[in-house]
Amino acid sequence: MRVLVPELLDLLPANDPRAIRSRRDLVLINAIMRQQALMAGALSRCPPPRILADLGGGDGLFMLSVARRLAKHWPNVQVLIVDRQDIVGRETRAGFEALGWSCETQAGDVFEAMPDADIITANLFLHHFDDAALSRLLTAIVARTSCFVACEPRRNSFALLAAHLVGVLGCNDVTLHDAVASVKAGFAGQDLSRLWPQGGGWRLAEAAALPFSHVFRAQRDV
Repeated sequence: MRVLVPELLDLLPANDPRAIRSRRDLVLINAIMRQQALMAGALSRCPPPRILADLGGGDGLFMLSVARRLAKHWPNVQVLIVDRQDIVGRETRAGFEALGWSCETQAGDVFEAMPDADIITANLFLHHFDDAALSRLLTAIVARTSCFVACEPRRNSFALLAAHLVGVLGCNDVTLHDAVASVKAGFAGQDLSRLWPQGGGWRLAEAAALPFSHVFRAQRDV
């Protein structure tokens, strides 16, 4: 059963030193979890988009890393980073431009700021919502895209043990708290498929992805 606990990074101002340090920690956590590779692999099964929206995309560094894996086969993509705060830096925007992509931000509540896009993605984001809110979010996604990919924490004892040990990597107290909270709120089995709206001709794929992740992909039949 999923257990939701508020994550500290969501409560801190963007410019708080602990928040800044925790966002740096997340770069390492994403690499250890292979989130960029998993996301790029799942996205490669989707048709090349014109517009890609990343929900809860934060500073955009995660999606930039994914873009570097896909740009050779996906030219001229417009990335929309959807987050409560606009914290995408100039260097990150320049990184997208160097790939022939563009990057814009849409700040605000995800239910209000979510744009129409060929592909919508979410990395370590869906687990912040309880099932009722998540069902509402997935319904909104269905109305705005034809392909959705999410890479989330896997909810199991092995991942929970690893989360308790992130302090060994030099991560700060915010990251340690949030890593444990993320796993407890993570997904297993067909959790997301059960919440996905019925009908509409969608093909769903959901599975564990080593070492600590859970990948969900939904694509509308043409």
